[in-house]
Amino acid sequence: MKRFHVHARVKNLEESIQFYNALFDTKPTVVKPDYAKWMLDDPRINYAISTGHSENGIEHLGLQVETEAELNEVFANMQNAKGTVREEGECTCCYSKSQKSWITDPQGIDWEAFYTHGTATVYGEGINARPSPEVMDQWTDNDSKNAQPEKPESASLIKKSCGSDSCTV
Repeated sequence: MKRFHVHARVKNLEESIQFYNALFDTKPTVVKPDYAKWMLDDPRINYAISTGHSENGIEHLGLQVETEAELNEVFANMQNAKGTVREEGECTCCYSKSQKSWITDPQGIDWEAFYTHGTATVYGEGINARPSPEVMDQWTDNDSKNAQPEKPESASLIKKSCGSDSCTV
């Protein structure tokens, strides 16, 4: 079953978490210093927010799927939409391991189709990777200012990365 996804850029994470906790009448399923996510069943939505952006508002929309077969179905629909499909493949984004592709609608709104199959200790891969608080808590060298997250094995094979604003090819 597919789940609608919305990712919004916010200026104050704590204030936004309090707002969405009240609006959704539930707490987020994931909270990091720069990110929060609510996995709601009614309505069926993956609603995520993050900080660290130059502008606030909707980051992107998407469809999250539960199986690779559903991902292939949504990917075929993206191809039928006659836009440029950007295949990202395996990536780390939003503290998760995923397979994904992107398309931009005629109004300029980015859409992603993704299948999440694991968690990660960093927000994203590549030059914009940020260690999670759990990694920083376990860091024993210097004062953590030079902490570097581990690079996923796929990082050298895939020339794509997920950063603070979005995932890019």
